[in-house]
Amino acid sequence: MSVLDRFSLQGRVALVTGGRKGLGYEIARGFIDAGARVIITGRDGPKLAAASKALGPFAEYAAFDIADAPARRGAIKDIYRRHGKIDILVNNVGARDRRSLGEFTDEEIATLLNTDLLAAISLSRDVAERMKAAGHGRLIFLTSLLGTLAMPGDTIYPVAKQGLAGLCRALAVEYGPHGITSNAIAPGMFATETNAHLASDPNMLAFAAGRVPLGRWGRPEEIAGAALFLASDAASFVNGQTLTVDGGHSVRM
Repeated sequence: MSVLDRFSLQGRVALVTGGRKGLGYEIARGFIDAGARVIITGRDGPKLAAASKALGPFAEYAAFDIADAPARRGAIKDIYRRHGKIDILVNNVGARDRRSLGEFTDEEIATLLNTDLLAAISLSRDVAERMKAAGHGRLIFLTSLLGTLAMPGDTIYPVAKQGLAGLCRALAVEYGPHGITSNAIAPGMFATETNAHLASDPNMLAFAAGRVPLGRWGRPEEIAGAALFLASDAASFVNGQTLTVDGGHSVRM
């Protein structure tokens, strides 16, 4: 097998949570280009259907709230009924609420952690336990620069992302003996739809120009190569690692 052949996802089935837009959509598109069948998830059925149609005939969608445990389990069961497997799981969903700790209620903290961390733990368990039978699988987590850093006025999101980074390492050890790798991608500043208001702000453009060695925000499609690498046989001996995709932001003093 050639080096380029090892990047093929031909015959693989991938589940990308939050794949309707932004980084999840670009990851899904990259997987499809590499030959995979991809199921994207989200809460908005009509918008998911439109995104799936735009991705082409090798895309499907499953509309459910990742934090709704019965709906999540039902969706996974249905995917296995139709396809018999999930080879690649990308935990991409993440909600963000930029507030200081004192501004949160206990209920709001629980809601954010359920969406950003606890749901990923449960989903990874349900999929990885099934992957064991095949002796092969790829678990990929979208963390953040805030998986290792923090900033004032943005408290709970870093907690969840640091939890995901720990989960990635724990599952690498837990499931590695079964042929299942677990890795993470830590994106920096990406000009997604969600961040459009920030990416067009003159102050934030100036910040990126001064802080990011490449001098700009990332383009959403620039995440796909990292995800494809970790999902493919090219990364067959990469396990428990976080690949930072940030234009050098995290290494500049």
